[in-house]
Amino acid sequence: MKRRRKEVYLASKTHDRTRDGSLKLLDESLRLLNTDHLDAWQLHHIDDMNDVEQIFAKGGALEALQQAREQKMVRFLGVTGHNNPDVLIECLRRFPFDQILMAVNAADRHHLSFQDKLLPMAVEKQLGIIGMKIPARGRLLSNWPAVGPYAAKKKQAGPLGIKDAMYYVLSLPVSTVIIGCDTVEQLEENVKLAREFTPLSDDQRTALAAKAAPVVRDALFFRRWS
Repeated sequence: MKRRRKEVYLASKTHDRTRDGSLKLLDESLRLLNTDHLDAWQLHHIDDMNDVEQIFAKGGALEALQQAREQKMVRFLGVTGHNNPDVLIECLRRFPFDQILMAVNAADRHHLSFQDKLLPMAVEKQLGIIGMKIPARGRLLSNWPAVGPYAAKKKQAGPLGIKDAMYYVLSLPVSTVIIGCDTVEQLEENVKLAREFTPLSDDQRTALAAKAAPVVRDALFFRRWS
């Protein structure tokens, strides 16, 4: 990063819920990356209302985000989550974040839907919206190779190809998507698909959601299930 900082949009997160702990993490990240600022700094994996209360309390992590932006160590502030849309909705009610990183894929509408509950609010607030868990760590995919740390946890073949999985989410009102890769070949395929992207119709997305229904528990492993 010391030599190529201007070539990238650099983002990181804090999983610490306190001001001091988060600032310590930020200092370490900046040192390791050989830079003096991030483009985005996000509150990582807001899981439940206990997390929300800690972050927004006196001395909580939100104070770190605000201080870092005031001191120009970060440009934009974000919040992330996988578990429950209502928790992230509460975060957006309490503070004007710049962006949100949310877990959404073709199985989303079958359980605690982010695209039905959270996405409209993010659009209304004109946030930068980043989709993640697009292929659910390969659990939505029929052709996922047996490599990577999560391959052994896949219970059954998925119903979709990576093109369908990616295009489903890109057809929603998102700014961009994050897709994990195990190989350079997967990365190159994803770039090619992104360059060739044309939006799916509502009917096409509904059909893909129906195909994802048999693996919904596997594809939404990151949701709250009790």
